[in-house]
Amino acid sequence: MRSLFRLGPLVAVALLIAVLPDASAEPASLATARFAELAGDVRDADGYAYGLRDTSGRTMDAAQIMQAADGTYLAVYHTTLGDGRFHAAVATSTDLRTWTRRHDFGAGTSQPALAADDTGGYVLAYEKDPDNHIAVRGYADLAALLAGEAARAYDAPRTLSRCAEGTPDITSVHDGTVELTGHYRAECDTDRQLRAILADFTTWQAEPDRRLDRALESWGTGGNIGDRSLLRLGGRKLVLIEGQRWRKDFGSWRTYAYDPATGRADRLTLRTHGGSRAFANPSATLLTDPDGHPALLVSLFVPREGAAPGESGQLVYWREL
Repeated sequence: MRSLFRLGPLVAVALLIAVLPDASAEPASLATARFAELAGDVRDADGYAYGLRDTSGRTMDAAQIMQAADGTYLAVYHTTLGDGRFHAAVATSTDLRTWTRRHDFGAGTSQPALAADDTGGYVLAYEKDPDNHIAVRGYADLAALLAGEAARAYDAPRTLSRCAEGTPDITSVHDGTVELTGHYRAECDTDRQLRAILADFTTWQAEPDRRLDRALESWGTGGNIGDRSLLRLGGRKLVLIEGQRWRKDFGSWRTYAYDPATGRADRLTLRTHGGSRAFANPSATLLTDPDGHPALLVSLFVPREGAAPGESGQLVYWREL
């Protein structure tokens, strides 16, 4: 920095401004601004839970939550067990705080994402090892999902990285076509974004999403760009996404709200009761809360490296609309 100031203070200021992240003071969209207003402060939530676990004691890391047609809350999540491997699972709840695990999808499954299809069934996607790749499973109905009885299965080939592709999110299921997003290990070094289409559980096409990568890189994100979740708020799409400022620094994970229409992202300032500063694996959904009110539910993983006392692990909170 000394070399800049040898040029004189005015020139130095101009150069500093030029190299700052290309982030505007204006929100990326009305939807991202509304999300920040509703979800920015956990202390204003109508309900919340830190360090979420299921009734068997398993941590519910990277939980994604949705509501079934009958009102049951569903969560898919993963836990590192005694075998040293991730296990993805599905659980049910009636109050968003107490979760009963219904099925374990097996060792080597992680980062699960769930969506309803247009026939009354469900599609589940997760990262699977060894040979980290995206696996997709189709279930005829809720009972089949909770029993782990898949009617259709597809394990996607890695086409963008020879090392790893994973952290899927399902953005659409219609007429047998599943649209997904995910990450790939670019040059076997750093996670970057992909989008993919699975047609009829037989044909897979994936491509990089460099526009989304650029939106987070403009904020100075030099580490991994990983998990993300699509949300429709006020009739407009937004994507919640995690970005790591510095590689291997779990305390530098931050959450962003990305507007697909403009290609811009807002960095979210999230406040918790204790002042945690790192947040990962963001997801959100609209549902009816346990008191019967329409609500926005947010799910975030709080890494211990950036957590306030008592706040590490899975955080879930909701705000009535």
